[in-house]
Amino acid sequence: MRILALLICLLLPTWAVAQTAAQPTGTIAVEDSADTDAAIAVRIRDILAELEGYSDVSVTVSSGIVTLRGTTLDTPTATRLNELVGRVQGVVAIENEVLETTDVVQRLNPTVERFKARGLQLIAFLPLAIIAISVFIVIVIFGFWLARRKQPWDRLSPNAFIADIYRQITRLLFIIGGLVVALDIVNATALLSGILGAAGIVGLAIGFAVRDTVENFIASIMLSIRQPFRPNDTIEIEGDIGKVIRLTSRATILLSFDGNHIRIPNATVFKSRIINYSRNAERRFTFALSVAADCDLTQAREMAQDTLTGLPFVLGTPEASVWIESVDDFWVTLNMAAWIDQNETNIVLARSEAIRLTQATFDAAGIAAPLPTYRLESLPTGPGPAGPQPSPAKVPQTPPTLAQDVDATADKELEKIVDQERAELARRDLLTLDASEE
Repeated sequence: MRILALLICLLLPTWAVAQTAAQPTGTIAVEDSADTDAAIAVRIRDILAELEGYSDVSVTVSSGIVTLRGTTLDTPTATRLNELVGRVQGVVAIENEVLETTDVVQRLNPTVERFKARGLQLIAFLPLAIIAISVFIVIVIFGFWLARRKQPWDRLSPNAFIADIYRQITRLLFIIGGLVVALDIVNATALLSGILGAAGIVGLAIGFAVRDTVENFIASIMLSIRQPFRPNDTIEIEGDIGKVIRLTSRATILLSFDGNHIRIPNATVFKSRIINYSRNAERRFTFALSVAADCDLTQAREMAQDTLTGLPFVLGTPEASVWIESVDDFWVTLNMAAWIDQNETNIVLARSEAIRLTQATFDAAGIAAPLPTYRLESLPTGPGPAGPQPSPAKVPQTPPTLAQDVDATADKELEKIVDQERAELARRDLLTLDASEE
């Protein structure tokens, strides 16, 4: 009780300030009438009787001074009495001695009443809410059904990836449309701006968090539209060479000639230099061989030219070519180039056979590059022949005339592996064989 009395003493000055802050103003009449005081008291009691929360407040008036006693649910309710009573004509001053009630039951009654009122509102609102939810579900189901159809999306975009983006946008639009209709039914469309604003902020935050993923996704869209390569094409990207397996929404997957999978992010693919070896059927291979420095270089060039032209896998157009690359201390280096149809011929085996047969032709003619030789001279120290000994004569060799099989069997086997892997995950591939080339 002492603590309670102390708290009351501390709060009384605050109440006094609140009560005296709203005292009536104006000229005070000279005459004093008991009838006037009674009329003021009756008027104030009638007003308080019509208002909620002032049933325990008593009113007394003497010489125009109104004294208010009793309890209310809270302090703001008691403070509002000053403003209310001050508006009554004839009030000179207000003594507000109304306190905040400490009765728990009395203070909980308004809360219970509010919950009851909200419960009744919810029951009355429930049928309308069920209708709004049903309409939203129907619109969303129709949108998802429309997005799952092949037409008109495949007609709008032959590219499967772009068509899938159209489907996702359609689903999103129908969800937003269903939400707008549902909120309009319950007369709560004002919430839509808040929902969209929050979604925009969340989307912006997520976009910054997954910036690399978004970059790969946009690069996937551009690559799927441009189609710089096709399935089974042999390409090179930043030093990685292999056959294209598929293009996904995040990465380009290659099969190296060693049978390994190479995953390259689409953002890297889009910004990198791409070498497509399969775009043209004709492909050139080059190699270098050396001949003796004292041989007839014109004859050596003609022999190499005839050897390359006579190979069954070398194309006649463009023609094979031979040129002198450099003159060194012990030999002369010739560069040779020839063209093949890479769809029918394996370029590695073709180059290997061309080197073997051309070198054999040089060896048979005795013009192949000799090994580096050095002569050491020393003074004779005893009887015996002096001077350098003659080197044994070279024996000409018969050049081979048959080229080994150099067809593209190895490449065909790799293509079978690629086709098998593409068939397993065909839905995840963004490349099409009939798309327009970049």
